[in-house]
Amino acid sequence: MRVAIVSESFLPTVSGVTTSVCKVLDHLRDTGHDAMVIAPAGAPSEYAGFPVHTVPAVAYRQFPVGMPSPHVQRLLADFNPDVLHAASPFLLGAQGIAAANRLGVPSVAIFQTDVAGYARRNRLGPATKLAWRYVKWVHDGADLTLVPSAASMADVTRAGMRRLAHWGRGVDLDGYHPNRKSDPAVAALRERLSPDGEIVVGYVGRIAPEKQVERFRALRGIPGIRLALVGDGPSVPLVKRELEGMPVSWLGRLSGDELSAAYASFDLFLHAGTEETFGQTIQEAHAAGVPVVAPRAGGPIDLVDHGTNGFLFTPDDDRDLRQWASVLIEDGALRRRFGEAGRRAVLGRSWPRVCATLLEYYEQVVDARAAILAASSVPLTMQR
Repeated sequence: MRVAIVSESFLPTVSGVTTSVCKVLDHLRDTGHDAMVIAPAGAPSEYAGFPVHTVPAVAYRQFPVGMPSPHVQRLLADFNPDVLHAASPFLLGAQGIAAANRLGVPSVAIFQTDVAGYARRNRLGPATKLAWRYVKWVHDGADLTLVPSAASMADVTRAGMRRLAHWGRGVDLDGYHPNRKSDPAVAALRERLSPDGEIVVGYVGRIAPEKQVERFRALRGIPGIRLALVGDGPSVPLVKRELEGMPVSWLGRLSGDELSAAYASFDLFLHAGTEETFGQTIQEAHAAGVPVVAPRAGGPIDLVDHGTNGFLFTPDDDRDLRQWASVLIEDGALRRRFGEAGRRAVLGRSWPRVCATLLEYYEQVVDARAAILAASSVPLTMQR
């Protein structure tokens, strides 16, 4: 199968969209398929042996945003794909879907970024409805939209979007593993983060407005803890002000073995953002055997089984956040039990298994488009 991927985010930008696209490309390579990528400027020229073509981009909150380009349709026509994969389509992805339709290529769109949630958070009023109308327009152009969680499915259904199916995300079950806790690198990091036996409350992700990392201030005054924050982004100055005086270790952006070691050094994982369509870092924490505290909103509802592998707190309620985090901070046996349950919960979500499901969706839209073309070519006298 020949797969063209149009992605709103790609390397070197680190995001959930980038991670998913890279894992899909790895799987396509490993299973003998062909692919190409169209991404914003700044991306490498190839990945996993596949060519990466770039289009002009503008910077927005430290992210390159790909702009529509006349080259997109030519690139797709030259590659002649069987299917187009639009990763979190917005501007560039919308053009990719439209170009695919003109070329008669079926498309699968991945709903991954809560654009309308951004409008709500910034109190844009009527813009929230406009945002949903735009998102619906983009996705309605695709043959199928894949949605990562039950909460997102409810949102897009309420918005009137059609042709929907569920597709979650995979997790690296080998890279993120409870056994990593015995690694020398983890022991060294743990000694740095917890020299006096502090409970390490960790976070991994962008330090950006939608992640609401500043709400970690709710833990102020709890004795014997240390916050360990992995990532960077535009909200770093704000978060530093809000957490001033609290014991915080800023670990910066990490990847690979260093990121795995960070997860393994955590005693519990805290996520405060209420706009996650999925919550990939929650899965990674669970794979590492770390219990999670997250809001009862969006993707975390599917990932955190309250009272089994973590706790869900009332969104935007700092007192509730503090209460549930305190339960795990104070009870080591409960942390271990929840961590083991979290690991069990993700064992069926390896990236190869999740990507195999994606290929089935590709085949579904290809077969459906072929059936429509075959039916339209039948003479009217034979259709009666």
